[in-house]
Amino acid sequence: MGMKAQELVVRAGLDLNALLKELNSAYCDEWLAYYQYWIGAKVAEGKMANLIAGELQEHAGEELAHAEKLAQRIIELGGTPAISPDLWLKESVCGYLAPKDPNALTLLKQNIQGERCAIEVYHKLLAMVAGKDPITEHLVREILEDELEHEQDLEDLQNGCEPKDKKSCAK
Repeated sequence: MGMKAQELVVRAGLDLNALLKELNSAYCDEWLAYYQYWIGAKVAEGKMANLIAGELQEHAGEELAHAEKLAQRIIELGGTPAISPDLWLKESVCGYLAPKDPNALTLLKQNIQGERCAIEVYHKLLAMVAGKDPITEHLVREILEDELEHEQDLEDLQNGCEPKDKKSCAK
């Protein structure tokens, strides 16, 4: 735990416990997003399944990296990341959408919904820390940027485009 990190956050006028609660909720969201992407990549079938599964697998790794970074920041601020998977659903904002229908296009819709929720979570967190906690602000901006990119990648696939390649869009 970083005593100085805690001091700086409190001195900036932030409620440390409220910040830790929000960070932990985001941490739980990231674990659920990781699993939602990972399992979706495994069960995807139908039109564009290989392409969509590849994108879901890539996003899964990025969501896991977000969880790792959030856990580190929570610890730096003297908190404890949710230590049990049963807390993930309880403390999550975005929840978990089980891939009950393995149709790849249905999975896309579910994951777009998840990304939009994550964008709102990080936008709220950013408003909370902006100008007060530069370390958390930097972390949240990085993750928010990734989440916006994820949403765009999934929307591109939904529209018949290869992610990051607008030339592949069906006309």
